Amino acid sequence: MLLHTCFRAAVDGDRAERLFGAKAGFDCRHSQRSAPPGDYWVRSERLPIVEPGVAVRSGSLWQDRVTLYVRYADGSIRSVGFTSATAWRYLELGAAFELPLPAAAARPVQLLWHVKGAANLRGLVLQPQLLSPDISHRYALQLTAFYAGFVGLAGALLIFNIALAAALRQRFHLPYCAMVLFLIGYAASSSGLLGQLTGLDNNLRLRLNVLLLAATLCSALLFARRFFAPQVTRGWLRPTMDVTTGALLAASLAYVVLMPIQERMLDRALTLTFLGTLLLTLPLLWRGWYARDRYARAFAIAWALPLLTATARVLQALGVVPWNFWIDNSTLIAMVLEACCSALAIAWRIKQLGEERDQAREQEMLARLLADSDPLTGLMNRRSFLREAIGRADRHVLVLVDIDHFKRVNETLGHDGGDQVLRVFADALRQAVPADALIARIGGEEFAVLAPGAATMMPETILTQIRAAAMPFDLAVTASLGSECGTIVDEAEWKRLYRRADDALFAAKRAGRDRLRWAEAA
Repeated sequence: MLLHTCFRAAVDGDRAERLFGAKAGFDCRHSQRSAPPGDYWVRSERLPIVEPGVAVRSGSLWQDRVTLYVRYADGSIRSVGFTSATAWRYLELGAAFELPLPAAAARPVQLLWHVKGAANLRGLVLQPQLLSPDISHRYALQLTAFYAGFVGLAGALLIFNIALAAALRQRFHLPYCAMVLFLIGYAASSSGLLGQLTGLDNNLRLRLNVLLLAATLCSALLFARRFFAPQVTRGWLRPTMDVTTGALLAASLAYVVLMPIQERMLDRALTLTFLGTLLLTLPLLWRGWYARDRYARAFAIAWALPLLTATARVLQALGVVPWNFWIDNSTLIAMVLEACCSALAIAWRIKQLGEERDQAREQEMLARLLADSDPLTGLMNRRSFLREAIGRADRHVLVLVDIDHFKRVNETLGHDGGDQVLRVFADALRQAVPADALIARIGGEEFAVLAPGAATMMPETILTQIRAAAMPFDLAVTASLGSECGTIVDEAEWKRLYRRADDALFAAKRAGRDRLRWAEAA
């Protein structure tokens, strides 16, 4: 049950028992925010009949001391209160104070707060209401579920992105993880949980709220700058983002250090920097929406709702919209939804990066394949053949194959016809050798084949396959072969093996061509 209140400035000599019955001096028409900072009395309307164990709940504000006086039906007055240092004892989830009404024989009839050192940025006593124990317990369960759900989702998102950052090493993961981490800290502080667990001074907790929220927004701007494609943040937008980040940090640090000196000026400066950050997201989301990258559109949608809820909160801070618990916690609500949408956008971005990486690898493999192969026949070239051949300790058979009178082939068929003969010749070699053999074109019409030492019949098979191959235009094409067997541990052994196989090849040519010679026989 919400309570209607009136307020008046405190002066020396004020006594609670006289103020309960005083009618003059209390302002019941204007908003509490219209009053300047200072010390105040806030009086409630007469209370309805309430059940025992009822408590008074009100929002957390910047105050040095609050004392609640309760007048009972028998005329007695009792009090309960706290300072900023002891406020944590009455702080509940949702950053609200719950003060139990002192037990008495008579029923309570009216409440009176004495507030000292009020900054009065949002009010003096923020939306006071009477809560029964059952309703208070229900509030606690609902808020526990809300904050636990947020922290669980944000924690999972943080772990997920830390793992991705370690695996993918993308520049945007670090600021995004920082943003989620600061947001978890902000949730712990703004919910009041940090004060409950640590006994933190309440005004210091409010300072910490501002600092963590500013750090969250700065991390979000840095993340956007690194995440979006360069065309989205080009031109004036990039330096403006830097200036806005600096203004956010400066305004939040000034608030933390100087409060409560010139509290309203500090609060207005901080609110305007938050508003500037919101306005900056408009061109960012506009460009992201019209960018060709689909993930940019997904991210624009993800940030649309936080933009709306943050705008509502800024309007609340400026006094345009009255204070509301859910608007005050809209940052967490919006960021829960933003985290879900952003996770999809980041997954989309990672998918795109993976596709780009796979495409780059394919291009690299293709380039390497082209560098290692003969473009005409598709066989290995001399460089790749030597790289694969040298270093083999087992005995291998090396066969050098040279097309006989290839110059005449070119003169008869032309170079295009000669190229066709080379391709058919290469196919014949592929069909004649074992699957684990290396085949290379090491010169114009010269080829090399390397196979394990057991393939001693391979040279004869090659010669037979070449003779049986159907050449273009039914041209008769023959080849001479030179073979040798040995190890190829290093380059020196390769040179010896090649020289002996080459000598055997020349022996075959001298013997009339279209035949095979082994190095031993040569």
